Amino acid sequence: MRLNINLATQPYEDARRFWFRWGGGLLALGIITIGLLYFTFMGWVGARKDRALMRQYREQIAGRDKEKSDAVALMNLPQNANTRDRSQFLNDLFYRKAFSWTQVFEELERVMPPRVHVVSIQPELASDNELAIKLVVAGDSRERALELVKKMESSRHFQQTEIQQENAETGQGANAGDTVKFDISALYVPSVDTQGKPGGSQ
Repeated sequence: MRLNINLATQPYEDARRFWFRWGGGLLALGIITIGLLYFTFMGWVGARKDRALMRQYREQIAGRDKEKSDAVALMNLPQNANTRDRSQFLNDLFYRKAFSWTQVFEELERVMPPRVHVVSIQPELASDNELAIKLVVAGDSRERALELVKKMESSRHFQQTEIQQENAETGQGANAGDTVKFDISALYVPSVDTQGKPGGSQ
């Protein structure tokens, strides 16, 4: 059999050389594409699971909120007033027991800047059953009070520390150097012992 090949219209191509040169690259590109498709699919599956889990959590939170609102409504009934007041009183005692004067003064001594001293300190039960302290300090400059607030914020025992009021002060006797007085509020975080119980009052 005779074959007529016109190299002018059908130039010779070395297919073996072409595949040898580009075949590996095409194979690697195909593997990468398959890998990307796989990870995209797995990401979509994971996102679907996360959405289902978030929906489940939202339903649980809604259920807990409804239980809480129902319990509050039940406790607010006139016939339950005595039980509610007694429960609130006992909760207040428990949270006050978590307040440790020793720990508070040790922590304040650690964060107190020079030439600033405590005038008075008062614990009280804040909203959401959080234990708060009202602190009155005096010193010779506003910068030192701001330094105290910053150090209290960096402490693990105080949160949401802020200056409530600032007054000029005329110190006398041992406190003759005091020129300003500050009312400071903060949430107190009791330390927890190895058994997970808050430190008792001392």
